[in-house]
Formats: sequence, structure tokens, C-alpha cells
Amino acid sequence: KKLMFAEFLNIIFKSLKLDKNLYKNNKNFGEAGIYFAISIIILTALISIIPNNVILNFASLYFGEVKSPRLATVLFTSGFFWLLRSLYLFVVGLILFPTKQIKSGFKKTLITVGFAHSPFIFYFLILDLRLIFLTLIIYLWYSATLIVGINQVYQFNNIFKSTIIVLAPIIILITYTLYLLLNAPSGVLS
Repeated sequence: KKLMFAEFLNIIFKSLKLDKNLYKNNKNFGEAGIYFAISIIILTALISIIPNNVILNFASLYFGEVKSPRLATVLFTSGFFWLLRSLYLFVVGLILFPTKQIKSGFKKTLITVGFAHSPFIFYFLILDLRLIFLTLIIYLWYSATLIVGINQVYQFNNIFKSTIIVLAPIIILITYTLYLLLNAPSGVLS
């Protein structure tokens, strides 16, 4: 049991250090790998409740009482988005950008995305609204971890391709949001 916990901590620390050897070692993608990935997803989902409550408490000041989501909802949503993100990376990474040396399956992508969630452990630091800027830093750290993992697992040997694949959804979201904001009607209601 101590050996399993030590291995779990080792995976988290290697992920946090952006260690590409984490994703090169095939033993990390064995039977235990999926359980470690699920454990990281559950752990980070539980920790994400802390900054969520900070934001909801702030929103309650302006919009009245805003209730926190139920624990089951947080866990389900986290698991759903883990699967969705993994499916996106699998489809885009392997089907749209295939390479001859890729020997990766969906399970390996699931594990990679799960391991990459390790930086979200630091959400426990966001105890006050003044620290909410840490969410951006932690998300960028997560993105960097995921870029390193995808680059190794899919053997792209091209960090630019991995970066585009990982960041495309957020770039599209930001672009669309800016487009809506810039084209929003302005004026005074009378």
C-alpha cells in the first residue's frame, strides 16, 4: 500500500515538474495508471470546490444567494469533461494529425489527461477573492503539462503541434467571446 501511494505521489510530482519521462514510461500506462488518473481527477474535482465557493460567495453579493453545486454534480461534471477532453485530443491528435510511429490508444490519452490535471491540486490556495488570479496561473500550468504529455504520448516531436492541439478550444472560446463583446449593441435604454 505504501508503494502504491509513493507511486501516486511520484506521478503527481513528475507531472508538476513537466517531466516528459512520466509519459515515456509504459508502466505508467498499465492497469494502475488508469486508477491513478481517476484518483487525480477526483482529488482535483474535490479541491476545485474551494475556488468555486470563493467565486460563488462573491457572486452572491451582487446576485443574491447563489448555491454551490452538489458534490455528485461536481464529480460527474469533472469526469465528463475529463472524458470529453480526452476524446477531443484523441480524435484531433491521432486522426487529424496522424504519424507513423504512434502506438497510442484512447486509454493512454485518458491517463495522460488525468495525469496532466495535477496542477489543479493547488486550487486549495485560493481561499480569498484576491487570490483568484491563481486560477489563470494554475490553468496555464495544466496546459503546459498537457502539452508535454500529448507531445510525448503521440510522439509528435513538435511542441508547436501539441500546443495548437491542446490550446485550440480555449483560443476559439476566447476569440468567440471577444467577437461577441466587440459586436454587442451599445447604447442607453430609455
